[in-house]
Amino acid sequence: MKRILDLKINGAACEDAVADNMLLIDYLRDQKGLTGTKQGCDGGECGACTVLVDGKPRLACVTLAHDCAGAEIETIEGQSRNGRLSALQRAFHENLGAQCGFCTPGMIMAAEALLRRNPDPDDDAIKRALGGNLCRCTGYIKIIRSVRAAAAMLARDAA
Repeated sequence: MKRILDLKINGAACEDAVADNMLLIDYLRDQKGLTGTKQGCDGGECGACTVLVDGKPRLACVTLAHDCAGAEIETIEGQSRNGRLSALQRAFHENLGAQCGFCTPGMIMAAEALLRRNPDPDDDAIKRALGGNLCRCTGYIKIIRSVRAAAAMLARDAA
C-alpha cells in the first residue's frame, strides 16, 4: 500500500507516493537520489546512515519513511552551500578524519547535531555523540580532532 509523504529534505519541500513499509534510507537513496547516506549494517548498528530528522540524529536504515511525515530531513548533501563545504566537511578533509569515507557522512551528520546543541564540546562529549557511528578503517583520534577543528572554525566565523 502507498500513501503520499510530505516532508522537507535539505530545505526543499517533497511530496511523493511511498510504500507504507519503505525505509527512510531507501526513500532517500532510491527515490530522491541522495546516495551520500550510506547503508552499512542494515540493522541500526553502524551509524553510516545517520541523517538529521528535525535536527536530531536518526538512523535511516531502521526508520520508516512515513514516520518522518511533516519533518525536516537533512542529509550530507545538504551540508554544503553553493558548492562550498561545511565547516565539518572541511575539517574532516583537512584533518584526515576520513579514510575510505564510507562512514564519514554519518559521522558528519551526528557531529552536526552535536555542534548545534553544544558549539564547544570536549572530547568526551564528541565520543558520546559519535558513539553510535563505527569506522572500520581508522582510529577515532583524527575524527575527534576533525570535530574539534570544526567547532573552532565555527567559533571563529561567529566572532
